[in-house]
Amino acid sequence: MTGVRVLAVPAVPTAVIRAVGVPMATIGRFFDSAFGTAFPALFAAGVIPAGPAFALYTRTSEEPEFTADLEVGFPLARPLAELHTGEPIESGGMRIVGSELPGGEVAVTSHLGAYDELGQAWGGFMGEIGAMGRAPGSPFWESYVTEPSPDLDPATLRTDLFCMVRTPDDAA
Repeated sequence: MTGVRVLAVPAVPTAVIRAVGVPMATIGRFFDSAFGTAFPALFAAGVIPAGPAFALYTRTSEEPEFTADLEVGFPLARPLAELHTGEPIESGGMRIVGSELPGGEVAVTSHLGAYDELGQAWGGFMGEIGAMGRAPGSPFWESYVTEPSPDLDPATLRTDLFCMVRTPDDAA
């Protein structure tokens, strides 16, 4: 997708691992642990993702260092409680729980390139939202459309960026 679009979207059920205060400098290790250790246990239990992996950022802070509260996981066709009725799935010290991507008005764009370019992509995306006469809201999330692999050219990675939006007068 090129440019920024604003869409009305429904809420989507998800299976996630929640984390609080993750330093952005080490977030890659958190992702590797979640996607490499915990989620294989979910799939082994028979739960099948309905789309690509994502990271939903519910809060960010720049003091004393740049950190985030987030959920990482996968969208599902139905709520996790309907797909998995057994014991909670835990692996590697992480617990998978049901959640959802929010519904409402969402701005979306695509970024092609390495993950280390996402900060710059987010800055441009937020600027484009403002240029549309809208204000970015919370939460915001990334969907990792291209599954990374060791032999993949990072320039070909596609990450879709999503941000709840509102009119500036909606400030609450």
